[in-house]
Formats: sequence, C-alpha cells, structure tokens
Amino acid sequence: MSTALTYLIVGASLAGAKAAETLRAEGFDGRVLLLGAEPERPYERPPLSKGYLTGTAARDTIYVHDAGWYAEHDVELQLGTRATALDAGTHTVTVEDDREVRYDKLLLATGAAPRRIGVPGADLAGVHYLRTAADADRLLEVLTDGGRRVVVVGGGWIGLETAAAARGHGNDVTIVEAAPTPLHAVLGPELGETFARLHRDHGVELRVRTGVREFRGDADRLVAVVTDSGDELAADVAVVGVGARPNAELAEAAGLPVDNGVILDAALRTTHPDVYAAGDVANPFHPLLGRHLRVEHWANALHGGPAAARSMLGRHVSYDRVPYFFTDQYDLGMEYSGYAGPGDYDRVVVRGDLEGREFIAFWLASDRVVAAMNVNVWDVTDTLQRLIRSGVPVDERRLGDQSTPLDDLGRRHDPAG
Repeated sequence: MSTALTYLIVGASLAGAKAAETLRAEGFDGRVLLLGAEPERPYERPPLSKGYLTGTAARDTIYVHDAGWYAEHDVELQLGTRATALDAGTHTVTVEDDREVRYDKLLLATGAAPRRIGVPGADLAGVHYLRTAADADRLLEVLTDGGRRVVVVGGGWIGLETAAAARGHGNDVTIVEAAPTPLHAVLGPELGETFARLHRDHGVELRVRTGVREFRGDADRLVAVVTDSGDELAADVAVVGVGARPNAELAEAAGLPVDNGVILDAALRTTHPDVYAAGDVANPFHPLLGRHLRVEHWANALHGGPAAARSMLGRHVSYDRVPYFFTDQYDLGMEYSGYAGPGDYDRVVVRGDLEGREFIAFWLASDRVVAAMNVNVWDVTDTLQRLIRSGVPVDERRLGDQSTPLDDLGRRHDPAG
C-alpha cells in the first residue's frame, strides 16, 4: 500500500486507538494520524466510574496503550487538538488553530458528551459530571475522605456506579430518579427494582418519580438540591448522570446523515465512501437486529474501532456483534448481552435467585431471547450470546429451570421427542 496515503482518526478514544492499532496490525504502512481533543492519551472509560473512582485501581490502568506505543508504531498522536470542521468533498478536517489536515480516509471516533441539566444553579461549584479522566480526578478528590452529602441525579449506569463508589468512600448518598425505579427504561420495573434494593441495602436513599428543579448555592457553592416535588436535599456534592449525546457535530455540519449519531451501513461507512465512524458517535445498521442501533458501551468501542479500520482497508465487514456491557456495584457484578428496549420484548423470565441477587434474566419477544443479563453468575456470556444470535424459540419453562443446561437452550426442542 502506498505510503502517500493518510488515514486520519478524529477522536483519541478507545475506538480511535484500537482502530489505529488494527491499521498497523493489518499491514497499513501509510500515515496514521490520531487527533484527540483531550490532553490525555487514549484511555478506557469504564474505570472512571468503577475501579479508579472506587479507589481499587490506579489511575495509570485506564490507558489503552503505554505512552511509547504510538511512536513505536508510527502513529502520530496529536493531543489537545480539537477538530472544528469537516469538508468531505475536499477530504480535509480543520482544527482549532485553523490548520487544515488532508486525509484519504477518515474515521470519526468522537464519542459522546454528557447531557447537561438546564436548571438554576447548574454551574455552581460542587455540581459534577462524569465523562472524562479529568472529571473522575475531580470527583475522586471530593469523595475520597468521606463524610460528604452526595446527591446523584439520574439512576442510570453512571449514576448507580458513582453512588456505589461514593458510599464505598463513606459518604451519605441520595439518588434522584424521574422513573419509578433506577434503570427503568433499560431493564423494566422488576429488574430495576433489584438495583433499587441493592442500593437501599447499602444505605443509599432513593427518591424516585421526581426530577431536579434547582441546585441551590451559597457564595457560588452547592448547598442543596431541590427536587420537583419541592424537597430540599442538603448536598456538598451533586453528580449529574442523565444520559449522553453523540458528538456528531462534525458529520452533521458536513452534510452527512445524522440521527442519534452518525448514520452508517453495516460496514461502518457513512454515505461518503471515505468517511467512517465507530464507538459512541456511531449509529450503524445492525444486521442481526435489522435496524440502526447506537451503543454507548465499552465493548462497542473495543470492537467497533477495529471493524471500522478493516472496512477502511477494503476488507469485508458486517458489524453484527451482540451488544454487551457490564457493571460492578458493591458486591454485585453483572453482564448484559443483547438489546431489549421498551416495546422490543413481551416478558422477562428469571432463572435463579432474584432476591439473593444470583440469577440470569432473559428478555423474550415471541418466545425468542433478545437479551439476557447474568448477575453474580459467571462464564455464561458466550452461551447467552449464542442463544440470542440463534433466534431459536425457547420454552420459557426451560429458561427458568436451572436443571436445563444453558447450552441446551439454543437447540431446537421437540417437547414430544
């Protein structure tokens, strides 16, 4: 391959770093330029709300590669460099100093940003978001010594993991969530209540069916969070986790289709043949699910970056991995495979001890498993993903019966046989 080619990756993220790694591993010998808006070299985000925030993992464990890896593999890493414009017609990206970078092929791996909460007092000192390593540094500093009154706004994954970390450091924690349970839209009421009980059992106060009306301050510092119902919750620290939005501005301004992320085909290509996307910003067509799906979780960035790199190299790519994510909170470890959004399933079957938090839950649509979650049950992810991928109808009695081996569930079963 000609060394005259330049493959540009905008976004020094996990997806971007793994794409650069794959380009070199697959033999690309042209220029690989990786632009990152943050001053940090590429890192993984799960530790920011898990090991690093809980104090069980050192900060240097977050990085995708050692500091010397980029130079050793001839990957030009330009940090603190934000891309401001894309002209797909002229194959150029403009960066903050008005410098233009020309590319032959471009990968957008710009990730997502926290959704901001637009209420009075949102800019007070003491109101935090958790997305970047710098965010985690600041939050860890205020949580570590304990004794703080912490209000977590939002009962999603980031909110719950942050709440668990805050409790682990000895802080008083209240979660404010608009839905009837944490994770209500993701897991439904029954499984959402499992996580509600988990946090209550560890001393967290839950305020559900209410949002936040105001962050109240004294001398520009947070002193209380006021809920929609008028309750005033004393607070030294607030952490807002109400979702994320894809950083798709470059693609949108360039005229590429954007709808909850950059619209892609199954090969992670945009409508322009030389522009690709991967990670949190990407909304590709998913062949297994038969729809476009944007996935924000770690595994998607880990695998999506390499898939996009292979596509850029002209390899055949059909990105159809079963979505996967995991969480660790207190003594609960969980892995989730598949996709079961609201309206995508008709019932949930549980195998194991729901109350004891050692079980597998299955989401079914027309007797087919579309998602599964194993809680404190290990080494079953590959089996569960095969079951989801198979699309084989399964008798829910067999799903719930622990005497039926998991490996048998994906095989066609003749009740009369």
